[in-house]
Amino acid sequence: MKKLKEQSFSSKTINDWKATAETSLKQKKIESLNCHTYENIVLKPLYTREDEQIVPDYSGGSDYRRGIYPLGYITNKWEVAQQVSYRTSDELKKKLHEMLEKGQTTVAFEVSEELFETNDSFLGVLGEFYHVYPLAINSYGWQTKVLSMLSKLTEDENKKEKITGYIASDPIALFAEEGAVSKEFIEEWKRTIIQAGKEFPSLSTILIDTIPYHNGGANAVQELGIAIAEGVFYLDSLQEDKMELNQILKNMVFQFSIGSNFFMEIAKLRAARVLWNRITELYGAKDESRAMIISAVTSNFTKSIQDPYVNLLRAGNEAFAAVIGGVQYLHVTPFNSLTGSTPLSERIARNMQLLLKQEALLDKVIDPAGGSWYVEKLTNELAEKAWEYFQQMEAGGGILNVLKSNWLQEDIKAVFDQKILDIQTRKQSMIGTNVYADVNENNLSPIKMNRTNFFKDGTYSLTEMEVISERRLSEPFENLRRRAKRLEEKTGTIPSVGMICLGEMKEHKPRTDFMKGFFAAGGLKAVESNPIISLEKAKQFILETSTSYFCFCGTNEQYELTGQTILTALKSEFPEHIFYLAGLPETGTQFEWEKEGIKQFIHVKSNCYKTLNMILTDMEVNTVEEKKA
Repeated sequence: MKKLKEQSFSSKTINDWKATAETSLKQKKIESLNCHTYENIVLKPLYTREDEQIVPDYSGGSDYRRGIYPLGYITNKWEVAQQVSYRTSDELKKKLHEMLEKGQTTVAFEVSEELFETNDSFLGVLGEFYHVYPLAINSYGWQTKVLSMLSKLTEDENKKEKITGYIASDPIALFAEEGAVSKEFIEEWKRTIIQAGKEFPSLSTILIDTIPYHNGGANAVQELGIAIAEGVFYLDSLQEDKMELNQILKNMVFQFSIGSNFFMEIAKLRAARVLWNRITELYGAKDESRAMIISAVTSNFTKSIQDPYVNLLRAGNEAFAAVIGGVQYLHVTPFNSLTGSTPLSERIARNMQLLLKQEALLDKVIDPAGGSWYVEKLTNELAEKAWEYFQQMEAGGGILNVLKSNWLQEDIKAVFDQKILDIQTRKQSMIGTNVYADVNENNLSPIKMNRTNFFKDGTYSLTEMEVISERRLSEPFENLRRRAKRLEEKTGTIPSVGMICLGEMKEHKPRTDFMKGFFAAGGLKAVESNPIISLEKAKQFILETSTSYFCFCGTNEQYELTGQTILTALKSEFPEHIFYLAGLPETGTQFEWEKEGIKQFIHVKSNCYKTLNMILTDMEVNTVEEKKA
């Protein structure tokens, strides 16, 4: 026992770890594990004391990275701000009642034309709630009308002072979504903001909404740079109209979409506060005015129509990141919102937040990510790169000019193109979409969003520009799945590809499994043969399988021993059939395979989307020709 008490753990250095790690990597350098992000940041496999950053010890001050309140969520809980979906004002009122009784803490919904069907529609919705609960309302182009109605609702100045939260809009985000800039609209909006500041002193009315850019494909650096560029534009514009600096800041709410890269999203929110603190400090704002109020929404960009229950996991991950990142308002997207949310999905989305509060107890700790070498390093790298991006936009004349010149749209599109390429090639996975897809799943179509176009009715003079289109990563594969479904409806069977499995199971299984997953991403069913060791077995399989598309699966040795011989005979006997090969033969032998009848080699570096698109196009053409015949 004495010897046991005298024992201690030997200390290890980073070099000791590197040596051990590189041994397990078979002498590859540890740098081979580095990951390059869309933000041009290199993520290391291990962060150590060498990466330590000089950061504030406490939240509620300094650069605000650790949060805007000294005691974080302990004294200032984040608001459960689930946006209530509705078709009529009566339905909205009823659902608000139900949700506020079951854990919702704000009055949150998107303003739409349905609320103005009669003069009393909107007033009837807000009448019971506006002075009891905080508001969390993106009013889009309806802000002047909404605030005017709110003013009519109460003439009691004491009640007006008690209206909290936000009824806010972001004209620049609307311009980006609709592809037009209007100076007249900006001027009208500014008059509304100034009047509302006098009338509703505790209500925020200025929204800096980065969601359209996120949904267009922007990376975290672009989102942050755009956020502070918009913030600066509104500060300058409203100060020109004699609105006081600290009052403007008090009226601002920043809205971010939270994506699936967990630590990047945490760092994004922390970096946003650091950047805004730097900006407002340069403007000479008071300390208490420099805190950034953040409203967060789990991302639409990362959600899929296929296998929608996976969206539950995505939304949970994103909500967790938002809370750890220190938001003030949070909306968790229902898992089936793309095809139409249901009472069950809305309840689950709300309960995710309640679980994070009441079971995970995330409202009992202040900035749990603070001090993490990884998170702090990432926060600083994002802040530095976003500051450079902001300066680049300012050099281009500011946020409106870089939009009007289409520079920003093209820059975001370049990032989106890389993201979508990585999805198409399966360098990045989307569970249930490009990997682990279920071919037997029912296909659904997205609901159409009928949002009002606020500018193109002739009311305002416009400068046209490119739209920042709303996109989703899963859309290319969803389109493939719809095409496969249409083929199934025409032919009566799921479009399929026969797997010619060469050799014993242990020989063909790795490539067979790969091909099954590959084809499933496009809605194609893989029909496996029994182990094939002879030409006769292969012929029998083709005759018994109701498809004209086949793929050879086996080891390279099997391909050399029997594959090419079987292929030659099959192509001779079934000249109309199309054959693929799983794997990529050596360059010197590829021509021979193609000459014998292989249409394409399918392997881990193949562009999954393009390959499946080509196969489906062939199937569609052949189906039309068969009908004509």
